[in-house]
Amino acid sequence: MVPDPMVQLSVHSLPSADKADAQRTRMGRLKMLLVWAVCAAPVVASYFMYYVVRPEGRTNHGALIQPVRAMPGPKELPLHDLRGAPVLPASLKGQWLLVSVAGGACDAACEKTLYLQRQLRESLGRDKDRVDRVWLVNDDAPVRQALLPALQQATVLRAAPADLARWLQPEAGHQLADHLYLVDPRGDWMMRFPSGIDFNKAKRDLTRLLKASEAWDEAGRP
Repeated sequence: MVPDPMVQLSVHSLPSADKADAQRTRMGRLKMLLVWAVCAAPVVASYFMYYVVRPEGRTNHGALIQPVRAMPGPKELPLHDLRGAPVLPASLKGQWLLVSVAGGACDAACEKTLYLQRQLRESLGRDKDRVDRVWLVNDDAPVRQALLPALQQATVLRAAPADLARWLQPEAGHQLADHLYLVDPRGDWMMRFPSGIDFNKAKRDLTRLLKASEAWDEAGRP
C-alpha cells in the first residue's frame, strides 16, 4: 500500500533552549555596543576633527592626556564641600571643568592660578556657560575669608592628595598645584596646561575644543 503523500510530514529539529539563550545574549550585547557607539561617536568625532583632520600646523599649549582618565567614583575620590558634606564626583559631570589644586591657605602662586582660571572662563564669551571652575583643596587648612567673594561662581571641594593622585597627575618634576587641568563633560581628564601657563595660548586651546565639541555639548548641566 502506497502511503498517502498528504499525510507525509517532515520533522525538523528545533533549536535547544541553551542555543536560543545564547543567541539572545549575543543580540543583547550587539545592541548595547551599538547604543554605546551612537552615544560616544560625537565625542570621538569632535576630538578627531580637532587633533587629526584639521591640524593646520598647530601645536597645543596644553598637553593632551592619552588615554584620557575617567573621573573616579566616590570610593576612589571622596569629595567634601567646605562644610564637610560629601559631594559625589559624578555631580561635576555635564560641563567642561577648569580644575586647579592647592591648599586652603592659598599662597601667592595659588591666587594667581585662581585668577587666571577665572579670567580664562570669562574670556570665552557666550561659551563660558559651558565651563565650570573647580578648586580642589588638597589639605585641611581653612580657606581664607578674603578669597570667598572671588569664588562665588566656582566649585570648591576638599580632596585628599592620595585620592587625587588616582586621577590627576602633574608633569614630571612638578606638583599638582603647578597646573590647570581640563576635564570634558563626560568626566574625562583630557588636557593639562603647563606650569607658567600662557593665557592667550590656553584660551586658544579652550576655544578650539569648545568649537569642535559644540555638536554634542551644550551650555548648562543636563
